[in-house]
Amino acid sequence: MLSRWQNMKQRAISMRRHGASVRDIEKRLGIRRSTLSYWFTKVPLSEHHLKLLKKRADNALVKARVEAVKWHNAQKTARMELASAQAVQTIRNIDLNNNYIAELALAILYLGEGAKKSVATALGNSDPLVLRFFISMLKRLYNVPVSDMRCYLHLRADQDPKKIIRYWSSALEIPPQNFRKPILDKRTSGRATYPHYKGVCIIECSRVAIQRKLVYIANMFCNQITEQWAVSSAGRASA
Repeated sequence: MLSRWQNMKQRAISMRRHGASVRDIEKRLGIRRSTLSYWFTKVPLSEHHLKLLKKRADNALVKARVEAVKWHNAQKTARMELASAQAVQTIRNIDLNNNYIAELALAILYLGEGAKKSVATALGNSDPLVLRFFISMLKRLYNVPVSDMRCYLHLRADQDPKKIIRYWSSALEIPPQNFRKPILDKRTSGRATYPHYKGVCIIECSRVAIQRKLVYIANMFCNQITEQWAVSSAGRASA
């Protein structure tokens, strides 16, 4: 049985011999690619045309990758904007002036990042925002003055202690004299540090009672929420 495109076979073969790609021929003549591939099985192409087709394919691949990156970036931007909008909505439903909510947030943070076996209340992080929150909550909830806060830096071997102290002092609005001698990690010697990395800063105050209270709050909250969810889930399952 003859193909319904049989009357265009010679034209398609001629286009192929002149270096047209299968895709171009398919698009121009409307012939299925499987049919064209069968017709072109024994159609030879010159070295010149093979090189041209490869160059076109390579260029198309580069263009496709560029477009794919643009698409993925656009999708990421859209997801980030959605996340931001959802975060705004959540924050709008929280009373930021409520000290119980503020203390709960601090307790959850402390449970994950704070010192639990120290005789002081201390929290370390490489993100200034996390530490600014910790400091502001110590002031707001427990009236801890900056003068009672000590700062410890853990740095990589190639970092300049004086320069890093100036950075953290400015970022946290804590006087340089509150900083103790930085600890340099000798294991990192010979390996360059990323410019944006400013080490880990630990903020400590001697009031261990704050630590105990925060850990109790966090554990009680997590346990109660977990148990409440378990009971609720069991009720739905049995319904």
